[in-house]
Amino acid sequence: MQGQVIRNTGSYYQVKATSGEVYDCKIKGNFRIKGIKSTNPVAVGDYVRFELTNEGIGLINTIEDRKNYIVRKPSNLSKQLHIIAANLDQALLIVTINHPVTSTTFIDRFLATCEAYRVPATLVINKTDCYDEDEKEYMDALCNLYESIGYKCLTLSALTKEGIEEVKEALRGKVTLLSGNSGVGKSSIINALSENFKAKTGEISESHNTGMHTTTFSEMYEWEGNSYIIDTPGIKGFGTIDFQKEEVGHFFPEIFKASAECKFNNCTHTHEPGCAVLAAVEEHLISQSRYNSYISIIGDADESKYR
Repeated sequence: MQGQVIRNTGSYYQVKATSGEVYDCKIKGNFRIKGIKSTNPVAVGDYVRFELTNEGIGLINTIEDRKNYIVRKPSNLSKQLHIIAANLDQALLIVTINHPVTSTTFIDRFLATCEAYRVPATLVINKTDCYDEDEKEYMDALCNLYESIGYKCLTLSALTKEGIEEVKEALRGKVTLLSGNSGVGKSSIINALSENFKAKTGEISESHNTGMHTTTFSEMYEWEGNSYIIDTPGIKGFGTIDFQKEEVGHFFPEIFKASAECKFNNCTHTHEPGCAVLAAVEEHLISQSRYNSYISIIGDADESKYR
């Protein structure tokens, strides 16, 4: 039998067969994908083949070739990667200016990973109904920064539904990963898309201004017949993995563009004479926050950084 993984609970997978029926499945034996060392060999969005046992449980024995996938470093000390989702048309990174604060480092790490795995990314700034004038000014500056690099930015209040039509338009006809810190409102956005969705929403910790996990597993929602949204557990940090120092600059479009003018082909953009990237940072043609994020990812090669 064939189908697509639509839910991962950690202990089993739900697979929607080509017939439309949904089966609880497990992995058959020691299952590994050639060339990928991951904590979860099967991810939501994967197309799989499976066989049914006499008890009606599916055993996944084959994963079809993926169009793409996106990964992060797991929060434990494992050197393996964690596959967030597979076979994506795009990723929407949900961020908030406050309640909780999303750092530019987190944004840049996510965007760099999308570049590395060839997943188009859009920023969605949620909770616009909560912000004071200073926060709205910062939100506009953030949009200007990322739009100048080439990323689309949308603003939204899932509570009042202001901006929801633009988000719907971005989602139509595509398989979309929703990601972001805990508490930014991914589940609230899903619920705002349709009255049929009942994703669980949570509260913000007032003492730390951080979100508390409400989504504990990845799940794919079908919307309007030909659109699919993958909701994932909120993440606090976004650790990159398997990046070589010399290629990190390729995943920052503005740094990659400026690097064409560097004196040395193997320039790391940290100290070299004649570095066009350092000059662009000095001249504010590349933002300091983006450059700082670039430096932090280079530091990921140092063991145990950014767990």
